[in-house]
Amino acid sequence: MRRRLTRVVLATAIVAVTAAVGQGGASAVVPAPVDVGLVPPADRQKAELRRNCKDAVRVPDGPDVPAAQRDLDFQSVWPITRGAGQLVAVIDTGVSPHPRLPGLMDGGDLVGTQTGTVDCDAHGTLVAGLIGASQVPGSGFSGGAPDSRILSIRQSSKAYNTAGQADEVDNAGNAVGGYGNVVTMATAIRRAADQGATVINISEVACKTAAEGIGSGDRYVGAAVKYAVTVHNAVVVAAAGNFGSGDCKIQNPPVDPLRPGADLSDSVGTIASPAWYDDYVLTVGSVDANGSASDFSLAGPWVDVAAPGTGLTSLHPTTGDLTNTTYGPEGNAEPVQGTSFAAPFVSATVALVRSRFPQLSAQQVMARIEATAHAPAEGWNPSVGHGIIDPLAAVTADVPLDDVTVDQSNSVAIDALPAAAPPDHRPRNVAVAATGTLGALLVLGVLASFPLRRRFRSATDRH
Repeated sequence: MRRRLTRVVLATAIVAVTAAVGQGGASAVVPAPVDVGLVPPADRQKAELRRNCKDAVRVPDGPDVPAAQRDLDFQSVWPITRGAGQLVAVIDTGVSPHPRLPGLMDGGDLVGTQTGTVDCDAHGTLVAGLIGASQVPGSGFSGGAPDSRILSIRQSSKAYNTAGQADEVDNAGNAVGGYGNVVTMATAIRRAADQGATVINISEVACKTAAEGIGSGDRYVGAAVKYAVTVHNAVVVAAAGNFGSGDCKIQNPPVDPLRPGADLSDSVGTIASPAWYDDYVLTVGSVDANGSASDFSLAGPWVDVAAPGTGLTSLHPTTGDLTNTTYGPEGNAEPVQGTSFAAPFVSATVALVRSRFPQLSAQQVMARIEATAHAPAEGWNPSVGHGIIDPLAAVTADVPLDDVTVDQSNSVAIDALPAAAPPDHRPRNVAVAATGTLGALLVLGVLASFPLRRRFRSATDRH
């Protein structure tokens, strides 16, 4: 079952802070109590486009299955389920229309005044492809749940900024920043749940150091994920975050071998949201081609499972092709990698499980995926959680779940079986008769020997 930290919370604080320990002033942190009825404010600032939309390298399609999909072996699951009937919300930078996303649905635009099917950053399109890209003849690539549908909600974009606000710049003078925060994220999560999403993928992370605290706006995120899970029975999947990227500057420590039972919340350096709402979120770390935790994957006591996050191929954002590389703001090539792209593999697996077991609750689906993951030697660690997901095991394994009656039988009428031929007892009868005859002869022989014995003894006595 799910590994849950014992939470000691203060009702008046987002985080509980103890004396600074470890790197970067790490301190014990837990989310504040979650109020499911806390709704984010409806009004938001206007945003405007500041930078050119991202492009990507066009990769020729072919019959080879990309390494990550091959390692997870989604194809072995498709004879059982392909995710039909599942609506997967992608809360991201938008999802561009693509021939291999025929069921793409517009969930709305929280950045500009367009639709959720506008993607200036390529990010959301890549995520959606890994979840639900359809199969086509001659192509080895497809999403993990190719019969699922994608609901796109544009919640953030690095190409936009708040209207009237000057762009931030980095040390090299490059414009940074973008639009989207924890309040718009919370709004998007609630919108996805209200629109009927059975799976909600969030490949975006808000990071702050433990010393800073995540900020009061994060309470809306906690309320939104609890609302999605407990009110609408949606499974929320979130990326763990990329260490060294954005505000995720401090790596959280591993398990101390001298204190294996210590509560890791006592040494957290970076808080990641919505990942840290562990009771309501399936948080995903990244592994490399060797199955080891990726160097960039942000660890934490809330990490639940892991999936491949490097060497990935997905849908091109502006053509009908594929891509494995995007271009940064300065034209630099950036490979498709990160916990952002490990999360959609888990969302695809959730869609497969929900299609196969529609009677399971959201939290039972989460527990099932954790229970069937390939666990590390210690059983759980803050980098990969319960281990690398196994889509086939998640769909087929016999996983006991409390308070769940699993009835998968589908009764159908069939013709009566033909009457069985009467058994042939002749060999048995012959064997029994022969045995009886031999037994009778043996008895007669013994009885006939008695007079001879008496005569032989009498003759002996006379001598």
